[in-house]
Amino acid sequence: MKKFLIYFFLIFLPIQLLAQSFKLMRYDENYSMLKDSTKFFYNRIKYIPLSKNSPTYLSIGGEVRQELDFTVNEDWGENGLDRNVFLLQRYLLHADWQVSNRIRIFGQVRSGLEDGRKNGPRGIDEDKLNIQNLFVDFVPYNKLNKTLTFRIGRQEIQYGSGRLIDVGEGINLRLYFDGAKLAYKSPDLNVDAFVMANTKVNIGLFDNMSTRKANLWGVYSSYIIPKRGNLDFYYLGINRANAKFDEGVADESRHTVGTRFSRNGAGFVYNFEVIYQFGLFGLDDISAFGISSEIGYVFDKVKGSPTVRLKNDYISGDKNKDDGKLGTPNPLYPNGGYFGMNPQVGPANLVSIHPNLTWSPYQNTSIKFDVVLNWRQSTEDGVYRADGSLRLSSSGSNKRYIGTAYITTFSWNINRFLNYNIGVQYFKTGSFINDVIPGHQNGFVVGSVVGFKF
Repeated sequence: MKKFLIYFFLIFLPIQLLAQSFKLMRYDENYSMLKDSTKFFYNRIKYIPLSKNSPTYLSIGGEVRQELDFTVNEDWGENGLDRNVFLLQRYLLHADWQVSNRIRIFGQVRSGLEDGRKNGPRGIDEDKLNIQNLFVDFVPYNKLNKTLTFRIGRQEIQYGSGRLIDVGEGINLRLYFDGAKLAYKSPDLNVDAFVMANTKVNIGLFDNMSTRKANLWGVYSSYIIPKRGNLDFYYLGINRANAKFDEGVADESRHTVGTRFSRNGAGFVYNFEVIYQFGLFGLDDISAFGISSEIGYVFDKVKGSPTVRLKNDYISGDKNKDDGKLGTPNPLYPNGGYFGMNPQVGPANLVSIHPNLTWSPYQNTSIKFDVVLNWRQSTEDGVYRADGSLRLSSSGSNKRYIGTAYITTFSWNINRFLNYNIGVQYFKTGSFINDVIPGHQNGFVVGSVVGFKF
């Protein structure tokens, strides 16, 4: 028995410790501490020494994700779609080559598959084989916990709470860009400056096409205020050809300035964010804004650490289609999950109230209850999806209430590598949807996800 316990701790304990370092961005993981631990079988793929007398090593990892969705009236009855059952699969494999203390190469391939969706895969569902990340890091400065890194190539990016730029973990195909980023990092201040180009996703093998034209750029800074939280300031720019809003279709050049003040942890938590956007939409000026707040309390001394939060959004819409000014924001590349498990309404022309409760009844499990109430901020503008694309035109309706989503999600971290999530969402259509969609129907979605990382 004693020998068994010794073998257990020698073999499985390092695996448990390693798995804790799995990050949203896999390139943020660091396994250099395993230099003297390669005798453990799992560690051998996480730290593969390439030289005896230098810090050169290779690390390999990956992910398998299977999602089974069942939807009823996902389109609120607009296109006559009733029941739909389909499977989404995501496969990722990466290699991280630490060439030296100054140079590093990271590469990752992906495969996203869809099977069974009646109206075919969406743009976020299928891409049979493609490069997800492939970049080189150069570190010209690294001293006293302060680093300056220049990254060039294909890369994922995510900032703040993901309200404007997020990797899209909840969708089958995570987002990426081609470009360059200069990142300064210190214990209390991080600043990134970047220029990026997005890509058009095709569903074949290595057939995605980069725009090869800078259409996303910006500077994002985050300052840590001891015992108070994080204070972010940022500027983001975007160009889009043939952008579509309820006002019409035109080329768009838009600039976003914003700030965010947030605090996580135990006790009182909050997240406040304000943005203003300006620029040109065809010949029209852009003037749009968004105000978002989230306040809550984590009862860390109560079993299961129940947490209550209240989110609120007040996001402008276009006031008049013929006034030479566009008031609809562009949410850029947002985290759709902020607005629910399967978000039906996105952050444009929106007023929302979103209370929720999270509780962990058992170790490594959590259950969450959400209610999301949605209204149009302007009756002259339509309803937009989570990615900012137009979902429903205003159609002359003077109704504001879009509908309410009732959501329950359950998460279970089975072990350090394996997790399971299931969510149920019921969307009760409101007066606006009932006004513009003949034969309108309430929506229902069940999503079940099994994920494995190594």
